[in-house]
Formats: sequence, structure tokens, C-alpha cells
Amino acid sequence: MAQRTRLDDADCSIAQALDVVGDWWTLLIVRDAARGMHRFEDFQRELGVSRKVLAERLRLLVEAEVLVREPYQDRPVRHAYRLTPRGRALLPVLVALQDWGDTWILGEGEMTATTEAASREAARVHGLRGTRLPDLLLPDRFGGMTDPVAADTDFTVLYCFPGAYARAEAYPPGWGSIPGARGCTFESCTYRDQLAEFTAAGATVYGVSTQRPDEQREFAEKEGLRFALLSDAELGLTAALRLPTFRAAGVSRLKRLTLVVGRDRVVREVLYPIQDIEASVTAALAAVRAAV
Repeated sequence: MAQRTRLDDADCSIAQALDVVGDWWTLLIVRDAARGMHRFEDFQRELGVSRKVLAERLRLLVEAEVLVREPYQDRPVRHAYRLTPRGRALLPVLVALQDWGDTWILGEGEMTATTEAASREAARVHGLRGTRLPDLLLPDRFGGMTDPVAADTDFTVLYCFPGAYARAEAYPPGWGSIPGARGCTFESCTYRDQLAEFTAAGATVYGVSTQRPDEQREFAEKEGLRFALLSDAELGLTAALRLPTFRAAGVSRLKRLTLVVGRDRVVREVLYPIQDIEASVTAALAAVRAAV
């Protein structure tokens, strides 16, 4: 692949990385691959880019081992493009760019774990209705890998939360002063106390945060949670759905929102922003019952 960095940039990781992903279309291809797109025609339809430009960018990403090219049809031969481990390692970069855009371009430049109901960020999240979750697995607190869409119930309620800890001293400094950050324990315990009603309505409840599985396990054991907490520490689900985030203590954290997803992996309802936690749990249950 042709190098565009100068000789004196040879030891600069930023310059070397931009040789691979510094092009506008390149990062958007990575974004869409994370969303579950794999075929040439899908990329072209989504991006509106010329076939020549798209083919060149895909070739460069394959050469850089960001994407792998796999045949899926023999006559005529057609290929799918999937993120490699090197490509998936770019997901935090995409999430950081989105977070910066939400904060400084769409927002007011302040760190917040929520948004205004009329914001463009909220409109983007509500646009997830009708979106299909791509196939992916997330670590659970027991050391296994779990599909965030349950296969044995009609619906899955995914409540995404910034972070909850078993010990007060584990919270990042200044956590209580971040708008929308507080309330994760109350939210999880409210779902715990109403779990039987969700089960009776045909729904599985999963909590999702970007915390490590061991942190989730410690919290779940302390609060007696009887449903799975899933770790999106690698930001696979966050990048796939372009979920809103904020950064605290050097970690990208999900803003509080709830998705109701059908067994077909299609998002049926979105609750965001969440200003009243108890009311949001009631609304999620009502959405499940209304969809049955």
C-alpha cells in the first residue's frame, strides 16, 4: 500500500494510523461493517460512493488487514468484507469520534450521561426503531458469551446503563455530578423486582454496560440480580447501533437508554432520554405487552 506519511513521521503512530484510516470513506466503511454490512452493494447503497472509489477503499482495508475478504457466491464470484480483530480494535476510535461529535458539534460541549428530548442525538437513537441488531456475542458475568437477543422468548429488553458498582469507592471521581449518571443501582433493582412481570409477558431482561464482567458480577451478586448483565467493554454493540456514550475516568460509558427487541432482532421500541427511571421500566413493560 502506498505510504503518504513523511519519512520523519515513521515513528509517529498517529501518522502511521492515518495512512490506513485517514480517509473519509475508509472510516465510514469500518462504521458500516460494525453495523453488520458486509457486501459491496450494501456499502455502496448506504454510502452513495462510486463503485471505483469503494472498490479502492475496500482493497486498501483488506491489504491493511482491517477487513478480510470472504467469498459467499461462486457464479458470479462475490465477496463479503468482515472486520478482522485489527478492524474491531478501531471501534473505540469510532465511538470516541461519535462522542466528540455529540458533545461538541451536536451538544454544548459538556460531559453528560443523557440529552434533551428534542436533541439530534435523541432523534438518532429513536431512529433505531426498525433496525436489526447484527449477530454478535457479548461476555456475561459468568465468563460465557451471550447473544444480546434472547432466542427463547419473544422479546428482549436491553437496558443500557453507565455503570454500577458493588462498592461506593469504585465509582469514578465526580460521578454524582455528571447529569444522568446516577441511578444505575436503582434501575437494576427495579428490573429485578419486576422481573416476574417481564417473564410473564414473554420478555427476557438484560442489562448492558461497558464495565468489565468481573465488575458486573460483583454488583449483581451484591444486589441479587436474577438476570444477565452483559459487558460491552469492547464496544461491539455500541458501535453497531451507534449508541450514545460519554467518557468518565478514561472509559467510554453508555448513556442510559432502553431498547425493546423482537426475536427477529428488530428494535421495536426505544426509550431515550430516560429522566424517570421507574417510569421507564413501566414503559418498557407496557411496550412488551402492547407488542404481543
